[in-house]
Amino acid sequence: MSTLYAAIPFLNVIFTYGMETAYFRFVQKDTHKNDIYSTSMISMIGSTIFLTGALLLLRTNLTHLLKLQNYPEFITLSIFIIALDTLTTLPFAKLRQDGRPRKFAVIRILSITINIIFIYFFLSVLPNIMAKNPNSFLGFMYIKDYGVGYVIIANLIASFITLILLSKEFFSFKIRFNTVLWKRMIVYALPLILAGFAGMINETFDRIMLLWWTRPTPEFDAETQVGIYSACYKLSLLITLFIQAFRMGAEPFFFKQAEQENPQRVYARVMKFFVITITTMFLLVTLYLDIWKYFIRNEKMWVGLKVVPILLLANMFLGIYYNLAIWYKITHKTLAGAYITIIGAVITLIINYFFIPNFSYMACAWATFACYGSMMVVSFIWGQREYRIPYAWRKLCAYIIIVVLLFFLHQALIHIWHNRYFNLGLATLLLFIYVWFIATVERKDFQRLPVVGRFFKDKVKS
Repeated sequence: MSTLYAAIPFLNVIFTYGMETAYFRFVQKDTHKNDIYSTSMISMIGSTIFLTGALLLLRTNLTHLLKLQNYPEFITLSIFIIALDTLTTLPFAKLRQDGRPRKFAVIRILSITINIIFIYFFLSVLPNIMAKNPNSFLGFMYIKDYGVGYVIIANLIASFITLILLSKEFFSFKIRFNTVLWKRMIVYALPLILAGFAGMINETFDRIMLLWWTRPTPEFDAETQVGIYSACYKLSLLITLFIQAFRMGAEPFFFKQAEQENPQRVYARVMKFFVITITTMFLLVTLYLDIWKYFIRNEKMWVGLKVVPILLLANMFLGIYYNLAIWYKITHKTLAGAYITIIGAVITLIINYFFIPNFSYMACAWATFACYGSMMVVSFIWGQREYRIPYAWRKLCAYIIIVVLLFFLHQALIHIWHNRYFNLGLATLLLFIYVWFIATVERKDFQRLPVVGRFFKDKVKS
């Protein structure tokens, strides 16, 4: 499943070809606002039909590439998932652009809930029903030991229902295609395909490379090592979820701010609060790793927990990079984004190729760290030359270094006295110290926030 779901995002990049970001950019100030959504939707519907047909013809080749010759139907189902998800991309973007986060969130959560319900039904309820009553009318759904296939089917059902829930937005376009506008949007978006494709190498391709190049050990074969790495990677989910949520709201917000007076100050302030948030989350996960690890039900996979702090730092760098990336999107220099992401992809490929055979998933973790770290640094240096933003970068670097030092201090002390209660007590103390430190240093900026500002005013009055 990890292998298949590592391959799907590559195709998602091709299917969407940067049209979502292009939509956000052009809808802000283009004189053809009424044509933008219609042109984008017609373009994406046509390309989705074409690409879906092409992939169905090539599915045999894909099964061999992913070493899934025994499960060709997995590829077919996945192609339809990609197609359905692509068709929901612009309707979701329209909700974000129109400032309707509630409907956006409700549909997203419903989609996830439906997915979970069907997975639970197929993997737990249905087998129990068939075990008790082999002649049940539900027998046509049941395939013994189908496992991953049921996960994919549940995903397909959820994607289809999501498209239905977005039908109002989906069908709100008019049969009107502005060729001149479309060419301008494509010129803007095409470099984002390169950036997206290289980005997927950085984000997910390491699982496939791990499957190809790792050396089986007496304890773990290649597939199991991929499973261990994927399971432990999910413990960085807290930061990943925040970054994903931030991206959903930040992209349209940043483009709107670009039309306001002195948007650079806003971008710098957003970056500061973003770094404060993700550094706090880093401590929440790393200091309490003895609790988070129980989300991995198979204790044999705990052997891979040492990759979690590395991956958390890597994802912190990625989140900062997403903030920094606004410079090339606003200045229409999207090719720069492609170059930066390609640099990261090259680093990922080189480190994994040379080190996976000897270091297995640890090489993948450090490759991810080096990749996102380099992308962050290059984007910052390049961006400050092209579109200067007054980031408080010395202070932000200090915050990152402080949380890393607190993590090492925690590890050193619990190594001296290995006691569960001491571990959790020390973790809580260190987290409190960091939060207190940030609240003290950034007190003035926190007071400017609407909610926090009201709190301080009420406190003074009382």
